[in-house]
Amino acid sequence: MAQAHAAHHDPDIYFVPHHSKWPVFASVFLFITMVGFASWLNHVSWGKSAFFVGLAGLCAILFKWFADVILESLAGHYNKQVDTSFRMGMVWFIFSEVMFFAAFFGALFYARQFALPWLGGEGDGVMTNATLWPSFSAAWPSSGPGAVGGSFQTIPAWGLPLINTLILLTSGVTITFAHHALKAAHRKALLVWLGATVLLGCVFLFYQAEEYIHAYKELNLTLGSGIYGSTFFMLTGFHGAHVTLGTLMLAIMWLRCARGHFTKDQHFAFEAVAWYWHFVDVVWLGLFLFVYVV
Repeated sequence: MAQAHAAHHDPDIYFVPHHSKWPVFASVFLFITMVGFASWLNHVSWGKSAFFVGLAGLCAILFKWFADVILESLAGHYNKQVDTSFRMGMVWFIFSEVMFFAAFFGALFYARQFALPWLGGEGDGVMTNATLWPSFSAAWPSSGPGAVGGSFQTIPAWGLPLINTLILLTSGVTITFAHHALKAAHRKALLVWLGATVLLGCVFLFYQAEEYIHAYKELNLTLGSGIYGSTFFMLTGFHGAHVTLGTLMLAIMWLRCARGHFTKDQHFAFEAVAWYWHFVDVVWLGLFLFVYVV
């Protein structure tokens, strides 16, 4: 306790929290979640139940873990040095997310620019095409040789995808207004703009769900629709998961702002969520361009 008190008053002392049991429990439930999900995909009877048990346990543990961090912050244990380490951690986390999506964009680029033309007979793929896939035409979008998953239709870029693009761009503006309101200590404006951002995130997810239902039921566009279907749903699906997480974090920030947890000078948790949300916006712009338009 004395060390925590000293850290608050001395910028050269770094606050070290007590040993926590939450990382161990989180690892256990994360393992259960992934085993359950893999088993569910392979039609194991207990896979679905294990997945939801693991997910529920993981959410509960993360809630308690983050609550401990919030309480430490409200107790004044975090000084400027701790704040700097939090910022560095968030920067590296977003960098890892950039690399995560870069892998999927890279897979899409490789399939379109190299694999597909090669299978169609270009360059060194002449013999492969003549021997194995003589009737295959290297045109995008494609389900690949053998028409895996059957024929399908793509989703026009200038319908729901454009609407969702405008929604996310607008949400980037509203979160920026909310940040300015927080720094100006205008609490009412902060709650209004932040609430609008949460609402826009929910609307985006609603329209994405509508798009998925339309793709599966009417366009025969599924995860099994060859290389196009797999890259389409991997990119849009993981982005949707990030929007879901971001919307949840924004809602938590709204509750914390309503309870007065932040000041105009100390509000890194809010800033971290805003950074994450802007990252989600930028990823969607690339996704809209290279998945829907091009």
